[in-house]
Amino acid sequence: MHFAFKCIPAPLRALIIKHREMVRFAVVGGTTFVITNVVWYGLKLTVLDTKPITAQAIGIVVATIVSYVLSREWSFQTRGGREGHHEAALFFLVSAICVAINLLPTLVSRYVFGLQTPAVSLPVQELSDFFFGSIIGTLIAMVFRWWALKKFVFPAADVRPERGSSVAHLRAVPTDGEGQSEQVA
Repeated sequence: MHFAFKCIPAPLRALIIKHREMVRFAVVGGTTFVITNVVWYGLKLTVLDTKPITAQAIGIVVATIVSYVLSREWSFQTRGGREGHHEAALFFLVSAICVAINLLPTLVSRYVFGLQTPAVSLPVQELSDFFFGSIIGTLIAMVFRWWALKKFVFPAADVRPERGSSVAHLRAVPTDGEGQSEQVA
């Protein structure tokens, strides 16, 4: 039994179990958010310093590859309904749309609002890029990705068994002092 699950109150544990697919999606999203920004800023501040949109696109593509593996094998592990190659093609099509959605706010901030040097200082440009590209772009793309992955890529629920015993561990954590465990449907 996992020690960390004992610290989760029963109502919150039930909510996590009920919405575990969304929780996993959020964890994958957080992981790929970090990957995107590390790659983007790593490239933008070094070899692609004059091409910030290209650097951001590369960061998003790297994170998308990681996202496919994590989504397929963990977030949506019980969903399916398509052959592997068809599923992968749809995932990367949805992801390509998400790249465009994610880049759009950065493009608008730089080329419509003019939030780039020399019109503004370098710190203002970098804060603008982070806010518009990493925050606004990612949030919009995340909402679209959640909907599109469930609708088109992994359309059928519960067609594969859940691997691992993470949910079983959550369900088996004692909720009272006598060692009785709660079963959550």
